[in-house]
Amino acid sequence: MISILETTMLAISCILCSVLLGFSNAAPTPTYNVVKFGAKGDGKSDSTEPFIKAWQSACANPNPATIYVPKGRYLLRNTNFRGPCKRKVTFLINGTLVAPEDYNALGNSGFWILFNHVENLVVSGGKLDGKGAAFWNCRRSGKSCPPGARSITFNWVNNLVVSGLTSVNSQVSHLVINTCNNVVVKNVRLIAPEQSPNTDGIHVEGSTGVTINGCTLQTGDDCISIGDASYNLFISNIKCGPGHGVSIGSLGKTVDEKGVENVTLTNAIFSGSDNGVRIKTWARPSNGFVRNVVFQNIVMDKVENPIIIDQNYCPNNQGCPGQTSGIKISQITYLNINGTSATPEAVTFDCSPSNPCRGIKFQDINLTYKNMAATSSCKNIEGTGSGTLVPESCL
Repeated sequence: MISILETTMLAISCILCSVLLGFSNAAPTPTYNVVKFGAKGDGKSDSTEPFIKAWQSACANPNPATIYVPKGRYLLRNTNFRGPCKRKVTFLINGTLVAPEDYNALGNSGFWILFNHVENLVVSGGKLDGKGAAFWNCRRSGKSCPPGARSITFNWVNNLVVSGLTSVNSQVSHLVINTCNNVVVKNVRLIAPEQSPNTDGIHVEGSTGVTINGCTLQTGDDCISIGDASYNLFISNIKCGPGHGVSIGSLGKTVDEKGVENVTLTNAIFSGSDNGVRIKTWARPSNGFVRNVVFQNIVMDKVENPIIIDQNYCPNNQGCPGQTSGIKISQITYLNINGTSATPEAVTFDCSPSNPCRGIKFQDINLTYKNMAATSSCKNIEGTGSGTLVPESCL
């Protein structure tokens, strides 16, 4: 007769066999190597169609799928990775994606690489080379130029992770997040020369729940710019400079803009940038707002305008009746901001005469200019100051 022990051991063995068989029968993650679709990593052959075919295959797979880009340089024209996809797609890049040398090849679309209408997307690693120098020269010359192409754009993408990506020499903005929800951007490097026009690092607009962490941003325009209808942003551990700092705005170009709310920037270093933390609005009527913003734990190193609110933005002094902004700015906190200003005035609050800034909190600020206390100026603002305040608070 079979003993109770033998029966128990037999049952355990059957369970283990079932588990192991289950693991062995589990479908591996489908991987689509762009080279197998005809892409060539020689930097000269047009690989646009092979990339699109790899995307279409991964996007149509009923299981989570990976697109793999091996080492090499892959020339891409305008490339539109469009959803919806059946399951999560991971874009794993070990190589470099290269834009055409002739900036006219990207036309007037405004984008180079575009992801749109996708749920659950990961873009990991790799490098983008936007080949922007010739386009910048065109802009500087005053000639008729196309609008320029953003290097990588995400439109209507939800549950997005962008990690470990490097972008260099974008024609205009490097990375754009537009009308997206639940986004994480981490450990990216976005680099363009200081004098390259409009090469914003990360631009966020119309999006909710965006986290930006551990990024290095060296650009010719804003390191990070935040447009209207942006809510619940958390930005941490960034390095900015050269560039124009972290800007909320410009806002209020149109009357019916939505607002910006719940933004935190913490643990940041600004080095040699034109601005540090900036809120910028057009001096014209608008229903928009900026509220519940925290700038904290920040180091400024020779920054021209470390802290600034500018509600008098009006290029060429056109289209600004009354020269007053309708954007309502409130509940802005500046906490533990230290370092050096490259100009005597380190703090500038130039708020709207018709809609003064309200609820501004200034705590533990220490900003110097040439080893002396910097200065501050305030217009149309209500708030409080506490702790160490250098320059002396003008609130």
